[in-house]
Amino acid sequence: MSQRYGQHFLTDPNLARLAVDRAGVGPGDAVLEVGPGRGILTRELLDAAAAVHAVEIDRRLEPALAPLVAAHPTLHVVWADAMQADLAALDPAPAAFVANLPYNVATPLVLRSIAELPGVERWCVMVQREIADRLFAEPSTPAYGAVSVLVRLACTRTDLHPVGRQVFDPPPRVDSALVAFHRRPDWAALAPRWPALVRLVHAGFRHRRKTLANGLQMAGIATRAEAESVLGGLGLDARVRAEAIAPDDWPPLLEALAREAAA
Repeated sequence: MSQRYGQHFLTDPNLARLAVDRAGVGPGDAVLEVGPGRGILTRELLDAAAAVHAVEIDRRLEPALAPLVAAHPTLHVVWADAMQADLAALDPAPAAFVANLPYNVATPLVLRSIAELPGVERWCVMVQREIADRLFAEPSTPAYGAVSVLVRLACTRTDLHPVGRQVFDPPPRVDSALVAFHRRPDWAALAPRWPALVRLVHAGFRHRRKTLANGLQMAGIATRAEAESVLGGLGLDARVRAEAIAPDDWPPLLEALAREAAA
């Protein structure tokens, strides 16, 4: 294992089977797996799914995965950095994303899959426990941030399973969790506005100690007066901070700011 890639290989097949179950993988599904490592989760996915796309950056793992490739024509291994690979070109398009994610790219990969893989409806990913908590954190809590808002706007959590350190090789220095979630039915309505929402939410949280109005002014999205006017019109305190705004309040804020700019 290369520390450079932040991967800790799963050694417990029971957890691999649990991940497949929590993602609801069925015989008609194509599945995306990032970081197959030595293939323990890949084996379970191959038993359950119609096809598996396994994206792996470390070519030193080729001997470990070669027997699976030889035995399963439905396994497609992509030797690439998942943050750079053209995931939208995978054929057949994945309907589920199931993976023991490398800690150093877990959050951006989840966000990327939401935006770039509209066919993915279900996720079950192993991540650092801190990341699992952050993905679905509640407003006005320390873990709540831009990632929480965006993931909760797009998805609903269906399961959270704490995982200790002893089921990995090498053992990480932190605890982990399996977190399962599915895409919200109203995602399609948000999709055209997603890039603008991402910009707005990140701008709002970029300066957590400042009011949202000040943060939006610093990002060039609105003047402070415009932002305060819009917030008031939505029934929010003009001095509110981003961390106090619930995920479902951000799309109306985006629309109101657009109307204010056009006025």
